[in-house]
Amino acid sequence: QVQLVESGGGLVQAGGSLRLSCAASVRSLSDYRLAWFRQAPGKEREFVSVIGWRSNRSFYSMSVEGRFTVSIDSAKSTVYLQMNSLEFEDTAVYFCAASSSTGFSFRQPTDYTFWGQGTQVTVSS
Repeated sequence: QVQLVESGGGLVQAGGSLRLSCAASVRSLSDYRLAWFRQAPGKEREFVSVIGWRSNRSFYSMSVEGRFTVSIDSAKSTVYLQMNSLEFEDTAVYFCAASSSTGFSFRQPTDYTFWGQGTQVTVSS
């Protein structure tokens, strides 16, 4: 069982930055991939980014590529999402998710087993 706790959300002006954190409860996440999803009101949950804990390979959605950076602090069992040049359209609840799958699919919510409670990010225009 993996418990995930997000933090770092808040209110920021367009063009600003935020860093989200996702702390995991297990000692080792070496067999997991960790992802960030977001969900805006009235919309489906959408993929933002993923990183392999062991490989450190990362992928991003086209909407955040070049603005967001995902990273890992293995010692703290924590994954971060650095969000720069925030836009109004980035407003959403951001969720951290974990999966032990090694399959090729990683962009769908159903690809993940464990989820955090979410943290609200609001970007004012």
